[in-house]
Amino acid sequence: MKGFTRAETRFSLCGLNCALCSMHLGGYCPGCGGGAGNQSCALAQCSLEHGGVPFCWECPEYPCPRYEGFDEGDSFVPHRNRQQDIARVRELGLEAHLARLGEKQAILDELLAHYNDGRRKTLFNTAVYLLPLEELRSVMDSLNNWPELGEPAGKKRALAAAQLLQAAADRQGISLKLNKKPKKG
Repeated sequence: MKGFTRAETRFSLCGLNCALCSMHLGGYCPGCGGGAGNQSCALAQCSLEHGGVPFCWECPEYPCPRYEGFDEGDSFVPHRNRQQDIARVRELGLEAHLARLGEKQAILDELLAHYNDGRRKTLFNTAVYLLPLEELRSVMDSLNNWPELGEPAGKKRALAAAQLLQAAADRQGISLKLNKKPKKG
């Protein structure tokens, strides 16, 4: 959006983790307020109208009607953890949250580089986005201590990673499917 820039592009204005978004990681989107390629966003326009607040929750009107139904459907990334992530940032601070995002991004990079058979990108991205960091660490420890998986990335490695991530999600009661936005009307 023209005129909308932000210093921090890894965590969006509305609380989405741009650092874990496949569009951001693929270089198709610079992140919220990141300049050229940044998509038009009603929340960005609202931020400009409210003095350029860096995060919606810093606005005196937050939460406003713009957030009604926001988490009911997903885009490229799940929206389900947005409120939890906002609460975590407010509790831990932005830098601590960004450090955790950095660790999650490293895990996602490893999964994509060493466990992807070409068909698991969305699953790996969604799992890393939704699962707690401690669960992801446990999955990676299991994968790294499974010598019979061998190299390079192939079906056996991809299946093992997918099964461990799904088991972790099941333990947490988390669905790894992206939710389609409900149809209006």
